[in-house]
Amino acid sequence: QVQLVESGGGLVLAGGSLRLSCAASGRTISMNVMGWFRQAPGKEREFVAGIIKSGGTTKYRESVEGRFTISRDNAKNTMYLQMNSLKPEDTAVYYCAATRSPFIVPIEGFYDVWGQGTQVTVSS
Repeated sequence: QVQLVESGGGLVLAGGSLRLSCAASGRTISMNVMGWFRQAPGKEREFVAGIIKSGGTTKYRESVEGRFTISRDNAKNTMYLQMNSLKPEDTAVYYCAATRSPFIVPIEGFYDVWGQGTQVTVSS
């Protein structure tokens, strides 16, 4: 069993920055890909970014490319999402997720384990 716990959410002004963390525990060796998803009120959950275990391959949704950076520290079993130049449309509950898939797939159904989510609110 793998457990994921997010932290680092909060309220920030537009243009500001936040760093989210996702701490993994349990049988993390089986999880090859980790990712961040988000869900805004009244909208479906959407893929934000993903990273494979080695950290050498990442994938981003187009709207966050160049503003968000995903990374992972395997020694600490922790994944991060550095979010810069935040916009009001980035407001959502952010979830971390993990999968045994060898590839980064931007579809939530491919992810086996989910965290409880952390709220990010960007005010204008």
